[in-house]
Amino acid sequence: MEPSASVVVPTRGGRFRLPILIEALSKQTTENFETIFVIDGDVDGSAEFLESSAVSDLLPNVRVIEFPENRGRSAALNAGHHTANGDILIRCDDDLEPAANYVSAHIRRHAQRQQGIIGLYKNQFPSTPYADAYGRDADRLFSEEAFASPLDKQWRYWAGNVSIDREIWREVGEYDLAYKKYGWEDVDYGFRIQKAGYPVVIAPELTTTHHVAAVTTRIRSLRALHSGAAREVFVEIHGEDVLGTHTSQGSWNRLVEIVSTLSTEKSMAMSSSVVDSLLPSLPKYVGKKLVALMVEGAGRAGVKYPARAKSKF
Repeated sequence: MEPSASVVVPTRGGRFRLPILIEALSKQTTENFETIFVIDGDVDGSAEFLESSAVSDLLPNVRVIEFPENRGRSAALNAGHHTANGDILIRCDDDLEPAANYVSAHIRRHAQRQQGIIGLYKNQFPSTPYADAYGRDADRLFSEEAFASPLDKQWRYWAGNVSIDREIWREVGEYDLAYKKYGWEDVDYGFRIQKAGYPVVIAPELTTTHHVAAVTTRIRSLRALHSGAAREVFVEIHGEDVLGTHTSQGSWNRLVEIVSTLSTEKSMAMSSSVVDSLLPSLPKYVGKKLVALMVEGAGRAGVKYPARAKSKF
């Protein structure tokens, strides 16, 4: 019998994240699904682990695709979706910890009508100076903004906990390989679903625990730089007006512009590490503003100088 759903998990360097996800998937209330792991270049022994009995004993209906080299998340997602047998295609990041009804909740949403479904992240932060000063507050504001967004704008939150049915996949097509940097291949796909005439909806019951990787200002700033660079690919393809954003003026934005001019991966690593070391001794408000300046400056640097984003994820 073909599975009702396929869970597609792109992964790179996820050897020590994956056991949490696998344990959670083994406890699903439905057994009628398959799991497809796509290793985007093995850098840590993920392939050996995923092909072991430790995984197959917990997830009998599991397959592993391994790229010999890093091809990017779009390529990994496309490979997983093409090989999937389920009618419902669920993208699941490798650092999630889904609830027991995760797969069945995705399936139920698609029984209602054809649509794109988004589950937000419930980020779990360790107690770091970054998380205490900035991370938890930023996460809360992000979720509040997402849930308050109008239906025709919810596609902007398409990310690593989403699903579509096979017919939408056939019509909308592959994730765009133009996205080589960190992120925005997902936002692009959400927009294309909406553009094809299907609603894209945030499902509150699918908010899922996420063991967040950005636990320091240094990590968060690096990802902001790459996200800014990838955003420019989206703008080149679809135009700035689609996002409905604008750059405001003022002293804060002038500071952000100055930081962006100075921000490279090397300089950000140094300056954000200094910020992380200072956070425990600073008033929370001051620390929060310093982190925001680093993150926003890095993001703006990615927009203005995309070639500065050199690392691979």
